[in-house]
Amino acid sequence: MAARRTFKVIFQNQGKVYEVYARAIQPSSLFGFVEVEKLVFGEKSTVVLDPSEEHLKSEFRGVTRTHLPVHSIIRIDEVEKEGHGRITAATEGSGNVAAFPIYTQGDRPKE
Repeated sequence: MAARRTFKVIFQNQGKVYEVYARAIQPSSLFGFVEVEKLVFGEKSTVVLDPSEEHLKSEFRGVTRTHLPVHSIIRIDEVEKEGHGRITAATEGSGNVAAFPIYTQGDRPKE
């Protein structure tokens, strides 16, 4: 039996950093987007509830597939097992993450 693949996707949205787990990721048919589907959330039987993950569950309730802009994605990892999703505040100037420039045919930089 083949093991199920799980991806951890970290992206920025409206001044916050989201960390979600998904079973499938692929390039989107929308230019400049990545398609993330089959979102995975923590076990429902746990006694301790994480408010951040509960917010994620309510925000993505009913969503079968989401398209994330490539420039908002910080990192995508394939992981051995899923963890708990969370939302944290993005702090300006912390870390060394920079946006990756995306060029189309008409706006390539001049050399």
